[in-house]
This record gives sequence, structure tokens and C-alpha cells, in this order.
Amino acid sequence: MLILFDHGTPRSIARWLRNHTVVEAIAKGWDHLSNGALLNAAEQEGFDVLLTTDKNIKFQQKLTGRRIAIVVLGNSQRPAVESHIDRVIAAVNAATPGSYTEVEIPYN
Repeated sequence: MLILFDHGTPRSIARWLRNHTVVEAIAKGWDHLSNGALLNAAEQEGFDVLLTTDKNIKFQQKLTGRRIAIVVLGNSQRPAVESHIDRVIAAVNAATPGSYTEVEIPYN
């Protein structure tokens, strides 16, 4: 899968997603885009998954009919995310076009 990391997603977790291609929004020059524009750009570029920490995206954007899957990390703190990386990997691997998944990650 082609995965786009939103600006709040800890970069270090890319190493656990070795079976996927990970690109950071900032590397595409998309770090300044609003969520709607980011989703549109990602879909146009063929991304399969947006990995983000923005829990409000489901309230701010119309997600029905999207081709990109959205996986939301419940916590953006790197140590907490890494300690629950199995949940992140499972959510990414289970993502299907247009799906929305929130990964619960407790704060340590």
C-alpha cells in the first residue's frame, strides 16, 4: 500500500511498515494543505491510506465516497505509538478504500 503520513504522524513508525511505501506530506509539499485538499491530492496521487493524528477529520470532511482509507492514531506521542505499533500495523493492513479507523493508543 501507498501510505501518506500527515504532519502529526511520528515518522519513526515507518520502519514497522516496511511492506508498504510511506511518504510524508511535507515531502510532497502538502504540509500546508487543509484536510479536504490533502485528501483530494492524496487520492489524485494514488495513495491508499492517510495516516493522521487528526481525530476531527471525520467531523470536518465528508468521507463518504472517498477512495482513500483513513487511519487515525489516538495519540501522537512517539513512545506511546511505538508501544502499541501492533494496533497501527493491524489497522493499516485492514484498511480498505474509503474506510475510516481510529486506533486507540493510551497515553503513558
